[in-house]
Amino acid sequence: MSAKTHGVGVFLELRKRLRCGSLIIGKDVAANPADVTMTGGDSSLHILTPRGEVTLTLPQGFSYEEESCIPTAGDESCREELHFRLRISVSHDNIEETSDTIVKTLRAQETYCFYCQSCTTRLLEDRLFKRVLPLPNGNWNSLVDDWCCHPDPFAGKMLPRAEDCLLGDTFFLLARDGSCEETLLQEVSSAGAQDSEDPKKVCQRKAVVSCTSCSSVLGEALTPETLKLYITQVVVEPLVGDRKPDSLVNRSFFLERTVAARLAELSNSLNFFHFCVQTPNGKPFLLLWLLNSDSIIASIPQWSANPSTCLSSSLRAARALKLLYIRCSHVDVEQQEVITSWEVNATGHPVVLPLKVCEELLQVIDDSNATLPASMRHMRAYEVAYLRL
Repeated sequence: MSAKTHGVGVFLELRKRLRCGSLIIGKDVAANPADVTMTGGDSSLHILTPRGEVTLTLPQGFSYEEESCIPTAGDESCREELHFRLRISVSHDNIEETSDTIVKTLRAQETYCFYCQSCTTRLLEDRLFKRVLPLPNGNWNSLVDDWCCHPDPFAGKMLPRAEDCLLGDTFFLLARDGSCEETLLQEVSSAGAQDSEDPKKVCQRKAVVSCTSCSSVLGEALTPETLKLYITQVVVEPLVGDRKPDSLVNRSFFLERTVAARLAELSNSLNFFHFCVQTPNGKPFLLLWLLNSDSIIASIPQWSANPSTCLSSSLRAARALKLLYIRCSHVDVEQQEVITSWEVNATGHPVVLPLKVCEELLQVIDDSNATLPASMRHMRAYEVAYLRL
């Protein structure tokens, strides 16, 4: 549990498909439901409380239905919160859809440049791909034995040719060329210590690929001629002059949006809602259960404890995925039962990321959980979080 949890000032979640929403206000902001007034405008929402006024900018096409906000009763966890339900109108003609990740938009016969996300160094120069092909999803290779009555017909590795780009769930496979020599550093490292202690597992050595400018790990070299770069570590853009990606992009924000968009794509295309975030050696790190992909959220932290402080705030509501999650370490008995059930039933679609990226993602999710109202942080054995799109 994150130690940075705190009370909520105002939290709003709207559901596009259900055309309704929930509003939670801390009692330090308003002591009684009668103290809260809500009005709507053109793609905006105004909340008036004794402590100040909040203006929320909603996505184009969303609007609040006047006088639809009503208080609702809460349980014991809601003693310091006021809960409201409300209705919204949605104009489908004006809805802005979530942008696709580069895995979804990469096309053959177009030229791309690959940049390090951490320092914006150009890693790969002007790559023109003649073929852009998707790889089989997830743990397909481990399931071959269950489907084939003869030796594995796919025993050979699927590797790209010189002008290919093969797309995995969370990575690109590319052929190495001369432009990599000055921008990429390759270092051989052994598998984790925990794996080496397991007599059933062969200790593997991997050629880790990193950026020469900032030393950020980008992926690995599967063979001397093949690079595996993770989508969370690089920015890929069509070649347009000498333009570079925006510098100093917040790392947590980039990681959050990249992972959220990719989970949404996998859920839509494969009809998966359970995901197992794991390291390249196959060790589960985090279990994710995607509940909603149509949420619109906005929140303001707890107001100052000074009763005389008034605050006028304006912020923009953001599209987000609502997730339940369990980390696969330091868990209690109830959570361990869930993890075991997922493992036995092969419930989670694998999402493979480097260990450091898994740790960064967990921190992003924990930070989201810490900002939620106390009544929303848990759901049975799971914790709750949102990833912005």
